[in-house]
Amino acid sequence: MSKLTHIDEQGRARMVDVSAKPATDREAVAEGVVRMSAQAKALALAADSKKGDVRAAAEIAGIMAAKRTSDLIPLCHSLPLNKVSVEIAPHADGLVVTATARAHANTGVEMEALTAASVACLTIYDMLKAVDRTMSFDVRLTKKSGGASGDYVRA
Repeated sequence: MSKLTHIDEQGRARMVDVSAKPATDREAVAEGVVRMSAQAKALALAADSKKGDVRAAAEIAGIMAAKRTSDLIPLCHSLPLNKVSVEIAPHADGLVVTATARAHANTGVEMEALTAASVACLTIYDMLKAVDRTMSFDVRLTKKSGGASGDYVRA
């Protein structure tokens, strides 16, 4: 059984000390799929909804969120991000969000990629909810590289 790194010997939450870990190039990619009606998808792809270009707004929101991850996730380290990108494309059920985060740091950037994808999905929902309140989404890590735990690619 793996030990939870954010829990100390007394069972209390703690921020992990990464000061002894070497800084390495880290990258993480997260993906979110927003399921929506055909009408909502058409509006998102037309880039002219009442609130503006849905994809552009969501991409910017995701990038901004990645930069604020440590403000949102209580025990998450603040990282010097070298790159964050958020791309939104058509998907069979709606839209797919792909968020990539990179840093040269002593801890990973998975949370930044996941936060970027999550906030981009939430922004899509917010901008299209007047047309489709039944939208749903899920977000997952699809790959990561760098660090002692090595590379990971979702099967």
